Amino acid sequence: MNILDDVRQSVIDGNMEVTQKLVQKALAENVPAEQILKDGLILAMSEVGRLFESGEFFVPEMLISARAMKSGLALLQPHLAAANIQAIGKVVIGTMQGDLHDIGKNLVGMMLEGTGFEVIDLGVDVSPQKFVEAVKEHQPDLIGCSALLTTTMPRMKDVVTALKEAGLRDRVKVMIGGAPITEKYAHDIGADIYAPDAASAATRARQSLN
Repeated sequence: MNILDDVRQSVIDGNMEVTQKLVQKALAENVPAEQILKDGLILAMSEVGRLFESGEFFVPEMLISARAMKSGLALLQPHLAAANIQAIGKVVIGTMQGDLHDIGKNLVGMMLEGTGFEVIDLGVDVSPQKFVEAVKEHQPDLIGCSALLTTTMPRMKDVVTALKEAGLRDRVKVMIGGAPITEKYAHDIGADIYAPDAASAATRARQSLN
């Protein structure tokens, strides 16, 4: 196994300490930061997504792997910036106004980062207007709206409406997800992407760029 195979395996195993040591070792051996990102961290998270979808991994395993990936990514970021390596796209995410749940949203954010996106996390209890302001400021490719409560679901439609009223709807794709959300609901409110879980959110976000 080469060093990038080891990096990949340490992320899949969710071993944060080993991931950091291996990323530092790879950098010391002059492996380009972009290669460590693509062939180490991103490939690892693709495999984690596959393991989740096949029922071999569950949310706790995904979270541990995502944290290991994030710790490696933090070490790479200065090198990626110095080499002017661009993210594949930009996503603004947030949990809907009135909803304070953030585990699902955080996991989606980490999976998106593990796929190569730049992620701007607005946190929880995010109003439609705050999403609109974030689209104006950051000009993302996508926004991701999360809701765990049926009472906060209607806010997702308000986000789509607010984007239309601000003349921004054509500029950004809207992805929604969360326990009560369905494909039909996404279609009914005019969202572009429905993501039933974090792994599919990362996959579908990437596909939407094509």
